[in-house]
Amino acid sequence: MEPPVLAVGLGVAGAAWGLAADRIGARWPAHEADVDEAGAIIRAAGWVRPVDWRTPVVVLLGGASLGTLALRFTDPLPLAIFGTFFAALTLLLATDLDQRLLPDIITLPAIPLALVMDVAGVNPLVPPEGLPAAILAALAIPAFLFLVALPFGAGAIGMGDLKLLVSVGLLTGLTRAITGVVVGALIAGVVLAILLVARRITLRTYVPFGPFLIIGAYWAVLVAL
Repeated sequence: MEPPVLAVGLGVAGAAWGLAADRIGARWPAHEADVDEAGAIIRAAGWVRPVDWRTPVVVLLGGASLGTLALRFTDPLPLAIFGTFFAALTLLLATDLDQRLLPDIITLPAIPLALVMDVAGVNPLVPPEGLPAAILAALAIPAFLFLVALPFGAGAIGMGDLKLLVSVGLLTGLTRAITGVVVGALIAGVVLAILLVARRITLRTYVPFGPFLIIGAYWAVLVAL
């Protein structure tokens, strides 16, 4: 199949998965009850978020990431490896936007699977000679961000974010992983500045960083050299 045709097909499939991921993220993991400061229940446990602005965001990124992947790789094996990774990232994007949560059931299995891909020599982004640098990225980048976040108090960066970065480092290597984090941070800065100017958030508002790390992970695979 020609790359443009495959890109369109994967783009449509990615968008469809994005819609499904948004609806999964609205239900899973099960929502706890929301209460106000007085203890009154705002939303009962198990409530389901309706379609809102998060839905097109996940659909768009899901479709764009998989569609572009077909232009980045033509061999079936890399397409399968990173297509699976992107599908997981899209679901993580949905859960983090909805619940500020990156479930361990997705982030943790990705780590040994990524390492196996590297050791087996089937990851085109991490050749055998690049394995030590990839392991360094998987350990050093999360550790650095954890240390940087310490002065800002608990919750400044989520443990799910750090676990995600381990697999990103293993799958993309040191240079690409660093580039992805930088790109994610820059996008986060722009988005937060716009929201602050528009008075949609304040300096005290908690904003999950996971979605920006996920966009950075897309970038590390698709664009970074």
